[in-house]
Amino acid sequence: MAGAPEAAEVVTTPVLKWLGRVHYEPTWRAMQRFTEQRDPWTRDEIWLLEHEPVFTLGMNADRSHVLSPGDIPVVQIDRGGEVTYHGPGQLVVYALIDVRRAGLGVRDLVTALERSVISYLARYDVAAQTQPSAPGVYVCGRKIASVGLRIRRNGSYHGLAFNVRMNLEPFQRINPCGRAGLEMTQFSDFHRDADVAHLAPELGAVFVSTLSQLRQSGCETKGQN
Repeated sequence: MAGAPEAAEVVTTPVLKWLGRVHYEPTWRAMQRFTEQRDPWTRDEIWLLEHEPVFTLGMNADRSHVLSPGDIPVVQIDRGGEVTYHGPGQLVVYALIDVRRAGLGVRDLVTALERSVISYLARYDVAAQTQPSAPGVYVCGRKIASVGLRIRRNGSYHGLAFNVRMNLEPFQRINPCGRAGLEMTQFSDFHRDADVAHLAPELGAVFVSTLSQLRQSGCETKGQN
């Protein structure tokens, strides 16, 4: 009988999964279970989805940055970063990656998520950038995508939130990412046909390609974007 495959023989291209619109907490718990139960032969997955309205607070977030949540629930979670908002019309990309097997560092994974959005927007002649002191992606100083990760048992979860076509008003109820006065923007401000379900597989493919390029480089990036 053939033995278990070596980790190096595992298919390294992640599986892309479209989950549709889902509630936050059950999805978060599912990410935790996936990470706890995975083994060296578990294939990586990338979950693409939208959330019902929710504010989430990172592990060390200052709750005073939640100004007036109203009827939107606030959930304390286990990623890094401060408070952010998720809601319909925002594409969420959860990266369930065995970072040790992939030879990637945390900075690599953040860079891959950011670069994927920048590359995708460039297809539509939208110039986007990162900011050295504030993870995420910005267009003309306004934030269009946020990044927050957790690494546990060599596996990453959480990931990217990309504003596509959504109601941005809830961001006014918080200091997004702990920054008072930070303005938000979205893809539909630059491309009228922006749609989450259409965009999801395209951005997912860009992210997979970017991860592959980083794996092939064989070393951590040094914060270059």
